[in-house]
Amino acid sequence: MESKFIEKASNALSDKYRLSILLEISKRGAMSCSEVQELTGLSQPCVSHHVKILTDSDLIVAHKEGRCVSLRINKEKMGQFSQFFKVLLE
Repeated sequence: MESKFIEKASNALSDKYRLSILLEISKRGAMSCSEVQELTGLSQPCVSHHVKILTDSDLIVAHKEGRCVSLRINKEKMGQFSQFFKVLLE
């Protein structure tokens, strides 16, 4: 398991806004940046900052669709992240 990924993912989830963004994307399947802005009440630049941290950590993927950016969970990487915790419990 790649320790650098675990470190980045853990750091990304250490913020309450990023954690709530990830949980809401998980519930909905996908979200736009404007929906994230509505959810969090943060400014657009602040949302962009948090989204960048989540995408840089590979926990979410962003796809540009016209002028809108669609955010989705990176299921492969989330599987790797959860596997890390399973190993700890063995």
